[in-house]
Amino acid sequence: MTVRETFHIELLGLDDGTPAIPVQQRISVRVSDLESATERALRVFARARAPQRSQTRAEAVRVIDGAGREVFRWSRFDEPGG
Repeated sequence: MTVRETFHIELLGLDDGTPAIPVQQRISVRVSDLESATERALRVFARARAPQRSQTRAEAVRVIDGAGREVFRWSRFDEPGG
């Protein structure tokens, strides 16, 4: 039996200088490891950056573990050609 851990994936909007970065969407996932959560976060980020999306496009995605620590972050500047 595989032990599953809860991770929270947050899509972040444009940092407008306020103390808190605006979270556009938050998803909780239960997966076996950080690599699986990271893959899921990148898929969610790619969909959020799609040109046909009607809302403001996400600027970054981050993964937070069950203890509340940010364990992964990816922004539009990290994309190839971005």
